[in-house]
Amino acid sequence: MVKPFVPQLVYVEPRALEYPLGKELIQKFESMGIEIRETTSHNQIRNLPGDNDFQKYRIAKSTLVVGVRKTIKFDTSKPSAEYAIPFATGCMGHCHYCYLQTTMGSKPYIRTYVNLDDIFDAANQYMKERAPEITRFEASCTSDIVGIDHLTHSLKKAIEFFGESEYGRLRFVTKFEHVDHLLDAKHNGRTRFRFSMNDEYIIKNFEPGTSRQLERMEAARKVGDAGYPLGFIIAPIYLHEGWKEGYKDMFERLEANLSEASKKDLTFELIQHRFTKPAKNVIEKNYPMTKLELDETKRKWKWGRYGIGKYVYTDQEQQDIKETLGRYINHYFPQAKIEYFT
Repeated sequence: MVKPFVPQLVYVEPRALEYPLGKELIQKFESMGIEIRETTSHNQIRNLPGDNDFQKYRIAKSTLVVGVRKTIKFDTSKPSAEYAIPFATGCMGHCHYCYLQTTMGSKPYIRTYVNLDDIFDAANQYMKERAPEITRFEASCTSDIVGIDHLTHSLKKAIEFFGESEYGRLRFVTKFEHVDHLLDAKHNGRTRFRFSMNDEYIIKNFEPGTSRQLERMEAARKVGDAGYPLGFIIAPIYLHEGWKEGYKDMFERLEANLSEASKKDLTFELIQHRFTKPAKNVIEKNYPMTKLELDETKRKWKWGRYGIGKYVYTDQEQQDIKETLGRYINHYFPQAKIEYFT
């Protein structure tokens, strides 16, 4: 079992103390005896502890910044939702392949935003513009929001906010089992609670600092039994020796661990492993012993967002992935919906 995240070091932006959640969090961290430093802005954080880049990176991953979200314009979040809703950035996990490696750059600390009402007001505006169409909001584009929510309860507030909305739906995904405080949230079926799931080889070799496969499955069962629409993101789908057996075992275990209630409204999203040149450089620097295969000559090059190309599997490999995993899902979860493969 992975222990719930507790930061080693907390930075607070002065404006955060103008909000009830900011005051509450700082009081909580003071009572826990955690070192708290003030910073005018997260961009001004310098001199994180550590003797070298390796140590600094790891300490940054256990540093939390309590701040105010200044940009309330939401990014788009295709194909999973219309918009990304920003409650936090950064993650305490150490997944070798993670795209946050490059987007977070040299500052992989975690930030949580305390001006929730501003964020909810913006969400209301986006819903109004699209009404009566449903607007989906993705809460985990830049973080594993569940991983810090036992401290902040921002996600719980968001679940209840969307639970009362007519045209809004909330979605997020996690690799953590710490869901108990979310089970009694008044979600009214308007939040899809998803778990990132993978075969044992990938979780063991590439996802340190996250909950194990069985722990995620047990948490998913609790969530399904609490009436949430449930989903699984199988990502990254990674081709290794024995991958077909590995994924078959995973689906078999998942089917055995979920209750019938959990399987009623089930979705799967399938995302193949991909990497960019900049990501490869950062991964090899931060995880020099990784077994992750990052050989461009074995991949197909594809245009990505913002003009940055990425390396994906070949067309034939992609077809094999789609057919194999599609067959497993249809066999073990015949009522489930496969939302996309990318």
